[in-house]
Amino acid sequence: METKKYIVTVASRDPVKEAQVSVEPKFWKKKKLEEMNSTEWELLCDGCGKCCLNKLEIHGKIYYTNVRCRFLDSQSCLCRIYPHRFEKVPDCRNIDLKAIRERPRWLPKTCAYWLLDNGYDLPSWHPLISGDKESVHKALQSVRGRLIISESEVEHYEDYIVDWKDI
Repeated sequence: METKKYIVTVASRDPVKEAQVSVEPKFWKKKKLEEMNSTEWELLCDGCGKCCLNKLEIHGKIYYTNVRCRFLDSQSCLCRIYPHRFEKVPDCRNIDLKAIRERPRWLPKTCAYWLLDNGYDLPSWHPLISGDKESVHKALQSVRGRLIISESEVEHYEDYIVDWKDI
């Protein structure tokens, strides 16, 4: 049996530069999520890393934990294996329209996809608004600098439930 090998690198991404060269300015104000192409869709991600925290559903309510996917880089707040995430992590969720509209809501309340789909605008700290890929971290809206641990170190997720105001 052949073993698949994955090159794990620290994810790097600059949505501000990507947007400047590949999409129409303020595309999120002109298009519905359903109308966006894959580049526009990806650029909406602010890189907060909150969707990569493990969650529990208890009695129909979603509870966040401070337990991260083992492939989330806690400094960049991006996935280290993003192109291969569904192969390597079978329960990794694809953020598509169905996921955005799922109830109970499992995406953080600061998520650009959820905000736009519910009639809100992007927050001032979103990289597409601020022009700075670090603004999500400077505004303390990401998992960077928070006490988070890898799922490989955890047995009982319910012992790690958090009540952060931005989730």
